[in-house]
Amino acid sequence: MSKMSLLDGDSIVKEYHVAFGANPKGHKQQEGDEKTPEGTYILDYKKENSSFYRAMHVSYPNKNDKENAKRLGVSPGGFIMVHGQRNRLGWLSPITQLFNWTDGCIALTNNEMDEFMSLVKEGTAIQISW
Repeated sequence: MSKMSLLDGDSIVKEYHVAFGANPKGHKQQEGDEKTPEGTYILDYKKENSSFYRAMHVSYPNKNDKENAKRLGVSPGGFIMVHGQRNRLGWLSPITQLFNWTDGCIALTNNEMDEFMSLVKEGTAIQISW
């Protein structure tokens, strides 16, 4: 099971079971690879009018990601978010959260997303690793 831990210094405040991209392992290199980016990014803004129940943007792609994609001749993709369930389908979360189903985002249940949004401020660092 994949998990996300919220930390205050070295102390775990909360842990969530999460779903990642459908092809999650290995650093995201291009749009459409269904990988969740690895590394340190910033949760840089909240989005309430999303196709998913609430969302918080991950600052992918960073400068290195863009340079790597340019070397490969591909688009790095973007718009990676921590988000809830697809709008109007939150009731399916007991099933959907058993699978890595996103295109590279990090998914929570809608109730967890409410809690996450109340606990995490814009500008918070996120470390994504396996």
